[in-house]
Amino acid sequence: MVETTRLTRAVDHFADRLRAAPQSRLQRGGAAEALALARELARRAQILEDPDREPREMPDAGMFAAADQITVAAHDLALVLRDEVGLAEAVALVEEAQRRAGV
Repeated sequence: MVETTRLTRAVDHFADRLRAAPQSRLQRGGAAEALALARELARRAQILEDPDREPREMPDAGMFAAADQITVAAHDLALVLRDEVGLAEAVALVEEAQRRAGV
């Protein structure tokens, strides 16, 4: 079992920033970055859970749901992470997406 607090803290921080961001910032790319991150985190979780099954893509639930989508995807991934390398990669993905989102 891997201690995943770093991941959940990073994604919770990003989600809080998204929720506080003005609509214009979400429209300029913040929501798209968050959705891309949520999809990647969900894909990784699905591969770890069932490597023989094709991962399903997380749907676009709209810009105002992006914060919730990254939170759900990251917490799902945190439950199935098996090593520190996967954890470090996930944290780096969150930090990079937040930087690109500009929030």
